[in-house]
Amino acid sequence: MLLDEFDYQLPPELIAQRPLSPRDTSRMMALNRQACTFSDRMFRDVAQILQPGDLLVFNNTKVFPARLLGRRRGIHSQTVGTHNPAAREFLTGEVELFLTRQESGDIWEGLVHPGRKVRTGEVLVFGDGELEAEVIGRGDYGLRRVRLNAREGTVDDLIDRLGHIPLPPYIRRSDEADDHQTYQTIYARIRGAVAAPTAGLHFTKEVLEELHLRGIETCEITLHVGLGTFQPVRVKHVEEHHMERERYEVSESAASALNQAMSQGRRVIAVGTTSVRTLEHVAREHGGKIEPGRGEADLFIYPGFDFRVIQGLLTNFHLPKSTLLMLVCALAGRDLTLRAYKHAVGERYRFYSYGDCMIVL
Repeated sequence: MLLDEFDYQLPPELIAQRPLSPRDTSRMMALNRQACTFSDRMFRDVAQILQPGDLLVFNNTKVFPARLLGRRRGIHSQTVGTHNPAAREFLTGEVELFLTRQESGDIWEGLVHPGRKVRTGEVLVFGDGELEAEVIGRGDYGLRRVRLNAREGTVDDLIDRLGHIPLPPYIRRSDEADDHQTYQTIYARIRGAVAAPTAGLHFTKEVLEELHLRGIETCEITLHVGLGTFQPVRVKHVEEHHMERERYEVSESAASALNQAMSQGRRVIAVGTTSVRTLEHVAREHGGKIEPGRGEADLFIYPGFDFRVIQGLLTNFHLPKSTLLMLVCALAGRDLTLRAYKHAVGERYRFYSYGDCMIVL
């Protein structure tokens, strides 16, 4: 399967740069998989489109300010007398560290820019020296392993104070104070994501209350969104791509709700592609059942995939040639999905993280 089969043309002006307010005023395209049709709706219609007994699955991960802007620490040698060098530290070269995955304790993986210049053993300094990152390993495409060190307080507290919200690169502006709330779902609870599960950004308390009144069940799982979700596909043939691992957790209550819905033949509808990958990964690990527990998911879903858990998906519109678009195509069919995307472009839908959404049933 060729990567080019998942391409489409998008005018740049349709890429949403800011969210709508209120959140639930976004548009929503409704896809019917059986009839191979789609229609234009509003997100506020979602409770009327779903059926009593449906189970909506939310990803409750919480975005943290993962972008750190600082400088490299250098060493300047001065000759004292005739033979004794004295080393003097100084800061040089602006640098960005984008934390992508916590390995353990204060050891992290992160993308460094500019990556070529930063070598193993170097120290990156943030703020007034309150937070440091020692580079302890190198990877591909600017990836580094770093050890974070806080001069005072905790590393997490300093990240929260010094870090920037990691808006995607297609949002062509710096992060602003409002992004700390708007680039976060209202049900975000467990810190650990470097990007928001954006399908959930449309929900308000009022919409959640209407879902409850309609008899639509909800449960929460956790997948900490990392590089695996947004890593570009760099191969010509889709099947050769490999996803990065992302940490997940499924609680006992969520597993119970999911297994009960499946045993009763009720629809399980994922809010976001991250929820899909978590559920389908866990089902494959446990013979089709959802077992509670923690782990790391690296499941790559593309057309031909056999879904064992979900029957529906609420999602935003995704980048051309992305693994997220391939996942939607796996559920809805490539032809129907790309026809719907073409329609969305013609109708001037808003695209990507702060954009409009689509529900596939």
